[in-house]
Amino acid sequence: MLSPHEFAALLLVGGKRDLGELDRGDVASLVERQLVALDKLVVGRQLRLTERGESVVKAVARRPH
Repeated sequence: MLSPHEFAALLLVGGKRDLGELDRGDVASLVERQLVALDKLVVGRQLRLTERGESVVKAVARRPH
């Protein structure tokens, strides 16, 4: 189960929002759970949702309020 902070981080990554202030522990947990991938770029790194992460975000978006 994801913590509220991990879940919020997952939504931020999925929304392509400013990721500069994400907690490294939350990101590490999401990478470990294979919900987020950390891609190495020529300059720096980039976070992206994995297929599994996209499935979680889509499932939450479909839930009725």
